[in-house]
Amino acid sequence: MGHSPLPPRDLAARLDLYDTTLRDGTQREGVTLSVDDKLRVARRMDELGVAYIEGGWPGANPKDTEFFRRAAEGELDLAATLVAFGMTRGPNRAAEDDVLLQGLVEARTDVICLVGKSWGYHVDEALGVPRDENLAMVRDSITYLRGLGKRVFFDAEHFFDGLARDGAYARDVVRVAAEAGAECVVLCDTNGGAMPWDVLEIVRGLVHDLPCDVGLHFHDDGGCAVANSMLGVEAGAVHVQGTANGLGERCGNANLFTIVADLQLKRGLPLIAPEQLERLTEISHTVAELCNQATPDVAPYVGHTAFSHKAGLHASALAKAPDMYQHIEPDDVGNRQRLVVSELAGRSNIVLKAKELGVDVTADQAKAVLAEVKRRESLGWTYEAADASFGLLLRRVAGLLADEDEPFRSLHYRVNVGGGAAEATNGEGPAEAILAVEVAGVRRLGAGEGNGPVDALDHAFRNAVNGTWPDLDRVHLADYKVRILEAVSATGDRDGIGTDAVTRVLVTATDGTTKWDTVGVHANVVEASWLALSDAYTHAILGYGQPGSQPRSERD
Repeated sequence: MGHSPLPPRDLAARLDLYDTTLRDGTQREGVTLSVDDKLRVARRMDELGVAYIEGGWPGANPKDTEFFRRAAEGELDLAATLVAFGMTRGPNRAAEDDVLLQGLVEARTDVICLVGKSWGYHVDEALGVPRDENLAMVRDSITYLRGLGKRVFFDAEHFFDGLARDGAYARDVVRVAAEAGAECVVLCDTNGGAMPWDVLEIVRGLVHDLPCDVGLHFHDDGGCAVANSMLGVEAGAVHVQGTANGLGERCGNANLFTIVADLQLKRGLPLIAPEQLERLTEISHTVAELCNQATPDVAPYVGHTAFSHKAGLHASALAKAPDMYQHIEPDDVGNRQRLVVSELAGRSNIVLKAKELGVDVTADQAKAVLAEVKRRESLGWTYEAADASFGLLLRRVAGLLADEDEPFRSLHYRVNVGGGAAEATNGEGPAEAILAVEVAGVRRLGAGEGNGPVDALDHAFRNAVNGTWPDLDRVHLADYKVRILEAVSATGDRDGIGTDAVTRVLVTATDGTTKWDTVGVHANVVEASWLALSDAYTHAILGYGQPGSQPRSERD
């Protein structure tokens, strides 16, 4: 067991967590977020209780510009402070004439984070300007924005490399930024090679020397991003940048979820409310799904195997004393203890989630739901980012939604894509679908055409039910994500099943006011899509999207 947390210091009252998932995190290969995705990720990170959320680089690309426009127009109501990111002015021009700086101003955020070169080598070779001009670019940009009433953070790019190879100039850059009015100078380990034994001394010295707050921004190329962040905090830094699940270019950024849990549970710094910390695992998995990624199984605190144990000695000991082989209580971070062969109970998660969805369940009902969730998870299902599907599963397993109360029952369908039968295809192009469903005991048949099998199935379903539920006319597909998973057998065994793959489909539907997420899993991508679509229709028809009864959803 670890040592007892040290007493909280004055630092705890002003240590700021800064999330850069929407900017630095999206530089991870394979991560591409739509504007709607960015809004949703921002809301989830806000639920964690971070102080700042960096939304992107307005003016540098249309998507980020639109994100800040929609945020400013009221689509993003955050407790956190939204930050716009950008560069210092270009060389040999006035700050007020710099187009990218104007883009930052037009983003209408109170806080702007500017990045500037702090390594002389980069100034010489990348920027190709005199070093004094780079200092002027830093000074002028900060002075200009401060004159407009903006709060300014300054990211000193490549600071640790610059300090190691050209220390005097690196110090000049951060000193100029502080004297120009930067509220916080952020020391960036852009290449990710800084080592803990250097970080403590370096940060402590800058905290003493600079007339402003000192912040931290570490990458994980040397595997030390989290350790470096925490040592920097010990040295007096009061601003820590990171990303959800450590997303970021190359080996990623400092994992903000690990930092939060370590500082709060190990160092005793009360950064966020206990109930926010209890959502850590849920938020990690939800953000991962939105980014079309997966929370690494071995991720500290939030990974699937973070509290997993094989049967035998460990299992026997854990049944008597759960803390024998666990450094914290899994419930503290919203995770659960798992046994590979016989998992331990986790009914409290189900009960709490049910209450969140406006449903009361008994202990026995929660146990049954949990068992079904675990069974489905072993087959590739996941409900972290599919609350509408979980709400339906909860009600069905708990006996709160009987078969006779289901609005429709799927009978069969056939899909033709590109002129050929394709019941098991993910082909694109013109598609036709014929679908049979049962509504109130009556068989209904519908046909539809669409741009692909999913669109065709949607039209076929609407034609089959033919206005039975008029409100369904307002429902449409807002997003569609497909992920290919490692194949599993019907019992969850991953061995001896050949080369078959399992497809998970995540669907977001909306009625123009509320959005909800559903999931489908099957070896056939069309069937997986239909399962997700069916849940989306059922959720809407039964009115679970109405206030007081809906699963966790998000407003447009």
